Amino acid sequence: MDSQTAADKKGIINRVNTNLQDFWSNLSENQQSILKKIWSILTYKWQWQIVLNAPFLVIWVLDQTIPAVHSFDMQLISSLPIPSIIKTYLGFS
Repeated sequence: MDSQTAADKKGIINRVNTNLQDFWSNLSENQQSILKKIWSILTYKWQWQIVLNAPFLVIWVLDQTIPAVHSFDMQLISSLPIPSIIKTYLGFS
């Protein structure tokens, strides 16, 4: 397998950037304004996605750093009024 060197990757990135800049400069003002509106809507939705997922990121980080979370979950699940046969299948006997 051929691996690309850092210089090759930079060359590809530069070509993509210049192609995008050429594409943008060839658009009319109306087309540019429509694309800007579309981009602002997309980025607005991405911002909301980040805001809505931030609490789950915090929970995930705490889950990774505090092992007591898992022991609490096991105690909680094992104390639920679930039939014993289902608890056995889940490993909470």
